[in-house]
Amino acid sequence: MLPSTPNPDLTVGQNNAQRWNQPDQRRHGFHNAHEIFRRTLMVRARRVLTLTDRPDVTLAAKAQALGITTDPAFSALVIAQGTEVLFQAAAPDFATTRPHSLQSISKMHMHLIMAELFAAGHLRPSDLVRDHLPEIGSAYATASLADVLDMNVENDFSEDYSDPEADCYREEEALGWRLPSTDRPEETLNAFVTSLTGQGTANPSPYCRYKSANTDVLTVIASAHVDLRQKVEAICDAAGYEGGFHISLSPEHLPAFSGGGCLSARDLARFGLLFARRGQAVYGAPVGVAATFDEALTRQAPMVSPKRGTMRYSNHIMTRNGWVGHAGYGGQFLMINMASGRVAGFLSVLENESGYDEDYMLDVITKLEALCGG
Repeated sequence: MLPSTPNPDLTVGQNNAQRWNQPDQRRHGFHNAHEIFRRTLMVRARRVLTLTDRPDVTLAAKAQALGITTDPAFSALVIAQGTEVLFQAAAPDFATTRPHSLQSISKMHMHLIMAELFAAGHLRPSDLVRDHLPEIGSAYATASLADVLDMNVENDFSEDYSDPEADCYREEEALGWRLPSTDRPEETLNAFVTSLTGQGTANPSPYCRYKSANTDVLTVIASAHVDLRQKVEAICDAAGYEGGFHISLSPEHLPAFSGGGCLSARDLARFGLLFARRGQAVYGAPVGVAATFDEALTRQAPMVSPKRGTMRYSNHIMTRNGWVGHAGYGGQFLMINMASGRVAGFLSVLENESGYDEDYMLDVITKLEALCGG
């Protein structure tokens, strides 16, 4: 046997975290995730959406007054509208053109994909998960696809980043973010979701039960009806990215839509502009279903959390005050004002023990609302 050592970036260490997600390595990890993940799909767009820099001095002054770009966690921020970049800034160790881990902003892809599958009649919102995954465990068997999209499902899956034994860390193996602690084969995404348990799926609370496993369930179901790698290409073409879109892959090569995407801040703004255009493509066919982009603003859906006020989780996106978007673990947020079309792509890296801080995220969201007019 040739001499070798376990991959140091992907091997689990202290607090059940791999090296790239240790607090003292996390900033480097998020800035280089596209080269660290076990396996990734990288796609370049056929045509690039031309963005013209039109600095807005009033917006710049507001950003400076809010202090959104001066926090030690800050990586990059791009604010755009139509085809113009109104504001951009990056930390000294980063740039607005470099890929960055998006974490759960990646979930917004599932909003587009499931809308298309519903419109084509392949799936129905009222379908139960067990109708499409007969082998599914008790965590999701009796949940409707609509409730899975709304994070309106109760089960045993835990996404408490402060708990080293939380299920979300086991999930990372199936997302291609870490290696097993032994020489056993890596767990597939299908095996992971079908193993989850619960005591009935009805959510007794008015608040959503945020679980990244919901996205994994939808990914496995969608993969039976559409080639998800081709769908990633279609979304990249529709957005017109300048750089590469990277997304980690499960052992069976399913895209990790629950959190594996990586984009630059400028291309994250382009992704937001795709939502602002209601799916109109730079190249190729439209993506998503035009009506669903606005439907999320008004339909009944569970609230996100007591701290987030009127924010709701609707069809796999967050919404409040006329905007749609999504947060990401570690300090990311994409916000799209659906009335004005202004978008803000914000990237940062929290270096505390858990990599998450609800008060920090609330502060970021409030500041982005001020900058986006939400």
